[in-house]
This record gives sequence, C-alpha cells and structure tokens, in this order.
Amino acid sequence: MLSILTEWAYGAGGVGGAKEPLGVLHCFSGDRELSQRYIEMGFLLSIAGPITYPSSHAMEITHHIPLDKLLIETDCPFLTPQPYRGKRNEPSNVSFVAEKIGEIRGVPTDVVAEHTTANAAQLFRLPL
Repeated sequence: MLSILTEWAYGAGGVGGAKEPLGVLHCFSGDRELSQRYIEMGFLLSIAGPITYPSSHAMEITHHIPLDKLLIETDCPFLTPQPYRGKRNEPSNVSFVAEKIGEIRGVPTDVVAEHTTANAAQLFRLPL
C-alpha cells in the first residue's frame, strides 16, 4: 500500500508539497517509521479505540504523531474503547480516544479535541 500511495501522492502534489492533507489512514496501526513516511507524503493518521487497550502499541506511536497530523475515530461498530470493550461501539465513544491521547501526550483532552476537529474540518473542507 505504501508504494501505491507514494506514487499517487507525488502526482497529487504530496511528499512535502501538499498545502492541504491528501487523505487519512483510517485506524492507523503501523509503526513510528511508517507513520512518519505517511505524514511526509501529506496524509493524516487516524487513531481509534485500540489506543485505550492496555497492550496497545499505538500508545508509543501516538506520542510521536504531531497534533496537526492526527485524527480520532471510533470505527463503529467495532474496536470499542475501554471501558466498553466487547460491546457495540458508537460515535460518542470517540471521547475515550481523545482522553487517552491527551493522557499519553500530557495535554488536556480539550486540546486534542480542538486539534483533531480542526484537522478533520481542513481535510473534509468543513466549516468550523
């Protein structure tokens, strides 16, 4: 997938030249190196419910994703965050993802929410 997106990103003005995000990697679960490569190409990375799981490797990766390159999601109806793991997921559970990212990064949940909302608005060209 990386080679396909790299080729596409070059044609779309990415790889350092993109003014707007080119797209989003949904429910990102790659490693730090891969996250940096996608960000350099102009993509945003989206983190979902697994960030709240005790053994989640996403905790280390999320710490290194700049807030202006980050989105949050629930991936409904799957990947329900703690404390509702194993039950059906719903959009309101995105707050658990924001809270965990804030905890990992040492910033208030509101800061995570403000950045990720602005990032989504920019990516999807939505008014704020």
